[in-house]
Formats: sequence, structure tokens, C-alpha cells
Amino acid sequence: MTRIKSPSELEELRKGILSKRDPNKPCITLCSGSACQASGSREVAASLEEEIKKQGLSAGVDIRRTGCHGFCERGPIIVIHPEETCYLQIEPKDVPEIVSQTIKEKKVIERLLYTEPGTKEKIVHESEIPFYKHQERLVFGSNGAIDPKSIDDYLAIGGYSALAKALFEMTADQVLEQVKKSNLRGRGGGGFPAGRKWEGSRNAPDDIKYVIVNADEGDPGAYMDRALLEGNPHSVLEGLIIGGYTIGAREGYVYVRQEYPLAVENVHIAIKQAEAHGFLGKNILGSGFDFRVIVHQGAGAFVCGESTALMTALEGRAGEPRPKYVRSNIKGLWERPSVLNNVETWANVPLIINKGADWFTQLGTEQSKGTKIFSLVGKITNTGLVEVPMGMPLKDIIYKIGGGIPDGKRFK
Repeated sequence: MTRIKSPSELEELRKGILSKRDPNKPCITLCSGSACQASGSREVAASLEEEIKKQGLSAGVDIRRTGCHGFCERGPIIVIHPEETCYLQIEPKDVPEIVSQTIKEKKVIERLLYTEPGTKEKIVHESEIPFYKHQERLVFGSNGAIDPKSIDDYLAIGGYSALAKALFEMTADQVLEQVKKSNLRGRGGGGFPAGRKWEGSRNAPDDIKYVIVNADEGDPGAYMDRALLEGNPHSVLEGLIIGGYTIGAREGYVYVRQEYPLAVENVHIAIKQAEAHGFLGKNILGSGFDFRVIVHQGAGAFVCGESTALMTALEGRAGEPRPKYVRSNIKGLWERPSVLNNVETWANVPLIINKGADWFTQLGTEQSKGTKIFSLVGKITNTGLVEVPMGMPLKDIIYKIGGGIPDGKRFK
């Protein structure tokens, strides 16, 4: 692959990718995130490939192994496009019928559809299932549509256009102003305004600065960041590169839990692809901006989810928190100005740059804009990952999306 040297070359590549894709060609998207793999999605994928070949459909049907679709309670999940027919809890034994009936004959297999518990209505389309219907999937929306190991899939949905816009149509100050105006807050729990954090590092006099992805979520049952890194690693990288450009950093780190092997694998693949295409390395897209990304695998210490402990671990020392009277965006990694945000925060950045802060602020509350991804686990009917506007009542998340408490029991 020849490195892309300008925004025009990027757009030509994107057009070339799209020109080879027939939107009417049957495409089976299969959830291949960690949760669905544990439920047997790899075996389902193998059965699909074998059956499609057996029925002589290899040239006429695409199979796309995607990231997490979110509805983990009902995995493995497949969605057949362009009709958007959604089948849940698929087993290898279901595959011959799916291929012969739905792919070839365009017939819906009702027993594999979602059944509305109250009305017993069968729902065909993924977007109409209540679990998805009440969400606002901005950051997480592409997870179920693209192959995370394919940079072409990311480019086909507009990937790296925000980076090109930031580098060639905006100054670093203008990028910073958009992030500040968006009122994007850190999605890791603290909720500190990202723009203020970036501004502190940008204004720091040091010549060496760093940007860091915190992918070390340690709370029990939390796997939002894992799913994003597994399913759409390029969106996180794109946000990180834009952050580096904005504050004047030339180096970024992804600190990821060693217990996330699929996330580690996919982010390594994404970095290599980004380097080969010219989105990382020297003279990115011909802009004169240099940037590289290094992956560091954490050893699983819970405390390393805390920003200063994480930076200490990156330095090769025991992960211990530092006093907070000196902020890490002024003196962080190796005593240099360092911006650390979590996976979800970085993944919001390309959306803000592409669509603008005014668009972003249409969702959320007065103080917290945009959406938030939550992990629904425990005693709830629909476990999984959900993305909702900031400010949505917990009652709506638990009952409208989560389906309430199992077996008709009351919430305590």
C-alpha cells in the first residue's frame, strides 16, 4: 500500500473502496466481540463460510466479522443486509436454514427473531428492537457494521476524514476551540472537561508532550472501552492523533489491560494499517506533522486505572498514584505535559471535528453534552452495552432498554 500524501488522495482512495461495493449485495454481519465469541460466534462464522461455499454463493454473499453489537444477552447476533434482518442466539445448526431460506429465498425465520415479551410480537429489523430503538448510538454505532481488522471498512464510513480536516482546514487553536465548545467531558468517571485539559497541555512551555489512551477499565462488569477498542480501534487512534496535533505532541500511548487480548490484537493491527496508509509516522498526509503510537499492556492492577498511577506504570515503575497538587496535563508522563483520556472520550473527537461542536451539543444536558456508553450487567433482563444521551433517566435505561428485572421482580 502506497502512503497517502494528501487529503485528495484520501478521498480518491475512499471513492475507490466504495465503488467496489454493491449496497444491494447480501452481507452478513456477525458479532465477533469477546462476549459473542464466548457464546460461539467463531463456530457460527465457520459454519456460515462452509455453508455459503457449499451452496455456491461465495461470490454473491459477503460475511463481515464485526465488533460487539451491544445486545450481549442474545448473542451470537447476525444481521443480514440490506434488509437488516436480525437473528439472535444463533447456533451452527441454524446456519443451513439461514442460508437456504433468508439468503437465497429472502424468507424470514421467525423462531430466530426477537420476541417482544409483552405482546409476543416478532421484530425483524435490528433498529426496531427496543434494546436498540431507545439508544442514540453515535460512538458505538459503527461497531456492528465494520470489520475492525479492515481499514477499508473504516475508510468507507468516512474514517480519517476528521484528521484530514484538522490538519488541513483548521489550526490547532481552532480544533481546541471546537473541543472546548462541545463541552466534551471525560467519559472515564471524573467528567473533567476535555478541552480544559487539552488547553493546559497546549499552553505548557515544554517542547515534549504526550497523549495517552486509558484502556484500563477495572470496575467489575465494565467493558465499554474493551468493546470499542475491539470493534472500532481506528476511531480511537484518529481521535488520539487529532489530540496530539492539537496540544503539540508527537507521541501517544495506548495503555490497555493484558486481559483484553482481542482489543490488544486489533489495536496493534490498526496501528500497522494506519502507518502503512500514512495516518501515522512521518509527515502525516503530507502535512508535516509527525506522530507515532505505542501500545503498553498493563499487568491488571486495579489502581492503574487512575491516571497518575497509569503514567507511573508506563514509566516502568510500580503503578502508584501521585499527589494531585500538580496536574498531569502540566507534569505527567516523565514529568512532561500529558493528556490522558479514556477510550470513549478519544472516540468522540472525530465526530466533533467532522460534525462540529454545535451538532454535538444538541444532545445531553446543560452541563454534560453528547452520549454515554453504559454496561448493563447483573440482575437485568437485557445485559449488554448501551449508548444513550447524557441525562437519560436511569429508569428508562433499566426498563425501556434493559427490559427491567428478570422474572417480573421489583427493583429494590
